Amino acid sequence: MARISTIATSALVQHLAGEAGLSDKVGQLTLTSALQIPQISASDILERHVAADVAEKTSGVRYPIVYVYCEKVVNDLREKFRTFSGTAELSVDIRVSHEHMDDLQSLLQNYVEAVTDVLDKRRGQWAKGVFYSGGYEIHFGPIKRGGRNFIQAAKVDLTVNVSVE
Repeated sequence: MARISTIATSALVQHLAGEAGLSDKVGQLTLTSALQIPQISASDILERHVAADVAEKTSGVRYPIVYVYCEKVVNDLREKFRTFSGTAELSVDIRVSHEHMDDLQSLLQNYVEAVTDVLDKRRGQWAKGVFYSGGYEIHFGPIKRGGRNFIQAAKVDLTVNVSVE
């Protein structure tokens, strides 16, 4: 059921890239933060699961960038007589780059706050048969070389319930 992962991932991207999405929230954070936060646009939110080093070598990525992808689909047949009734585990991978290592952590935390704020406001039905009840888990990665001297990433993991005939 690869179609399930595509439907769920596309629904999440639409929420992040659409009206009252990441772009609006980052704009609000820019006004309240002492740190200069680069704006993020809909073209910076991609449906792709790619390693940072591969992305930099092949596509000339610019930062900040957000990758949205489905890591796992589970059909546990919770509802009888449904073709698919289970969950899809989605991830939002936020990557930022900066010349100074000291600014990376707070910059990344602002983008994570923007993503979680969008998720908090988008509980409910995302698409036909795709429901988000809330909840997420955040993983912060270490600072590495890459991008404009240094790069750091955070991953927001969430689970959506899927029920399709």
